[in-house]
Amino acid sequence: MSVNLKRPNKENILNISGIKLSTAESGLKYNNRKDLALIALDEGAVVAGVFTKNQFIAAPVVIAKSNLNIGPHKRAFIINTGSANAGTGKKGLEDAKEICNVLASSLKIDSNEILPFSTGVIMAYLPTDKIKESIPLLVDNLNADNWLDAAEAIMTTDTIPKVASTSGVIDDSKILVTGISKGSGMINPNMATMLAFIGTNANINAEMLQELIKEVTEKTFNKISVDGETSTNDSFIIVATNKADHKQITSKNKHYEILKDLLMDNAMELSQAIIRDGEGATKFIEIVVEQGENEKDCDEIAKVIANSALVKTAFFASDPNLGRILAALGNAQIEGLDPSLINIFLNDLLFAKNGSIAADYSELRGSEEMNKNEICLRIQMGRGLATSTMWTTDLSYDYVKINSEYRT
Repeated sequence: MSVNLKRPNKENILNISGIKLSTAESGLKYNNRKDLALIALDEGAVVAGVFTKNQFIAAPVVIAKSNLNIGPHKRAFIINTGSANAGTGKKGLEDAKEICNVLASSLKIDSNEILPFSTGVIMAYLPTDKIKESIPLLVDNLNADNWLDAAEAIMTTDTIPKVASTSGVIDDSKILVTGISKGSGMINPNMATMLAFIGTNANINAEMLQELIKEVTEKTFNKISVDGETSTNDSFIIVATNKADHKQITSKNKHYEILKDLLMDNAMELSQAIIRDGEGATKFIEIVVEQGENEKDCDEIAKVIANSALVKTAFFASDPNLGRILAALGNAQIEGLDPSLINIFLNDLLFAKNGSIAADYSELRGSEEMNKNEICLRIQMGRGLATSTMWTTDLSYDYVKINSEYRT
């Protein structure tokens, strides 16, 4: 089940010069489904990344971060499903390194030019033999137009592959951006539980690309939540192949801002697709907190409401038990919060004015708004000019079912 999310049309996906992809059916968890992906980069590409803040970090993340610290010029990513290779100790690290070594030999590059990624069951060893057996096939089948296949190969509980493409112009040079993401459960800001890979042909140095990915992350992937859970494997990578003809971006100039807008649009589409495909989700909920004293306070309020099980179950039931929103808001760690200043809207319906039920509010109108599958919850704090927006889902019976059966 997903909320107004359609399968991508391959004809609308833009290929990125300098990036090729391939997939394999390796039987890592299920038979006859794509479960392994390779992304190969031309020499000269630069890579930037942000990773999970969970302290139980997975083996592939340890190695990916280490290899990225050696230098930004990378040549390949390999991504497997079925096993997160987390909670696997020394063997997990050895297994991930072995995969990198075998792939490096096949591609004739150094193993530190490879970043490994895994997703799946935590505390399950990597099926290294199956992965190694598939590497020759992956290398032989690299192609620029395999973005959709790669998006399918990295899915776990996702129901729809997630691909987005955008384009723009810098100095008369056409700039292309294409990205894929996976994620459906264990989604929470800082980082959300997901994998995402975005490629662009833009010409930018490594320092500016790393600055850019931080800005993009804070406004997109760090603004989504399904269930308040983070994971051990979260990773978001941007690749710039430097194939475009414009002058290289080496500072935060107008070209940097153009590229940032393009990447922001792409990451926003991919991150919201994760929410629309949230495990068991029946509703897509936007939470807008405005008139805050500062953005940090607005973020805290949006997050505490997005992660409230009582609020989320009320949305699932289309039950206008809207006092749950007030109670959740009151749990936010905001110094000097004054409930008498707060107004709250459900779409355009004002239901709480100055911290209490609005005089003209009716439960019938509340029910009508709650029954919609796209809902905007807008909170006016009456404290200042800051604002923040976050996206979340309801919490359904199917969420419990999916997660109770995840390993079976």
